[in-house]
Amino acid sequence: MNYKTNIRPAWVVLLMLLGFAIIFILAKRNDTVSPVSQKTQQVEPESKTIFDILSFKNAPENENCLKCHGQSKYTFENNESGKMVNKRMYSELIVSRNDFYVSNHRQFKCTDCHSEDYGTFPHSGNLRMEAKATCIDCHGGDEKYAKFEFEKIDTAFMASVHSQKHSEDFTCWMCHNPHTYKINARSNENLKETIAYDNLICLNCHGDIKNYQLLTDKKKPNLIDKHDWLPNQASHFTSVRCIECHARNEDTLIVAHHVVPKAMAVRKCESCHAKNSILYASLYKYQVEENIQKSGLIKGLFFRETSTIGPDQNQTLNIISLCIFGLTLGIIFLHAIFRYKNSK
Repeated sequence: MNYKTNIRPAWVVLLMLLGFAIIFILAKRNDTVSPVSQKTQQVEPESKTIFDILSFKNAPENENCLKCHGQSKYTFENNESGKMVNKRMYSELIVSRNDFYVSNHRQFKCTDCHSEDYGTFPHSGNLRMEAKATCIDCHGGDEKYAKFEFEKIDTAFMASVHSQKHSEDFTCWMCHNPHTYKINARSNENLKETIAYDNLICLNCHGDIKNYQLLTDKKKPNLIDKHDWLPNQASHFTSVRCIECHARNEDTLIVAHHVVPKAMAVRKCESCHAKNSILYASLYKYQVEENIQKSGLIKGLFFRETSTIGPDQNQTLNIISLCIFGLTLGIIFLHAIFRYKNSK
């Protein structure tokens, strides 16, 4: 009876250690990038030659538009005088080839979204009144994009302060230029770049008086003064997206689109610097999953550059904790062996 009592705890501990070893081995075996991860890590070149661009589907047809709209001037023949005329292209009508061919819509042709009547020059003046397609016009009800839940995004956007204040004048295009927009959140190794990219979407209006006054006659607010209550402003501005504090988080949406009035913005430190931080439900929600997929369970949780909130964001402390944990397991292991030998 005593023999079983002495042996059982030792075998339990040994089995636990064996299980931990198996998990660690599997984590090391998974320390390779899966095909899916490889795809997300591919970086599109920032600069493309005309020969690279022409390899894209529909690029040759798009050149009919970009030969004018892809540069600062355009040339045409005056039918009356027979002379070639150079005209300056309006800056808001210029589409950068390099930006377009690294954007999400690089495989489309211009007339997929714009009227085919633009194929004739000079363009009819009525085309200026053409309604712009919204994201939901193309992506709504499409099973291929169901995982992004565009219908829920549209519902959240319609409830946002932007949509409520400006009605149909405020469209998806205000934030997401379809000629340049690209999704890099959750697939960028450098989270700082993702934060900067997303925040520039907000600053395109709130930091640019020309764009800001397209929708309002108000004087552009001084963002620094408006956030004078926020400690360590520079650190917050570069480490957190605007939407984390200014939008209502939705568990099922990758990016929140329900922007709330300023009176409802997050101001409490514990909202972010706590174990149940709102950032875990938004900015970092998918990062840990990606890390585990790319680097295995152990390394993905503890050794990847995963930004966390609060006192556990220090990687040195994580390593020290793992060392203490490992020593504890080693002592238990030796204790189990000695107990097993003494039991005999």
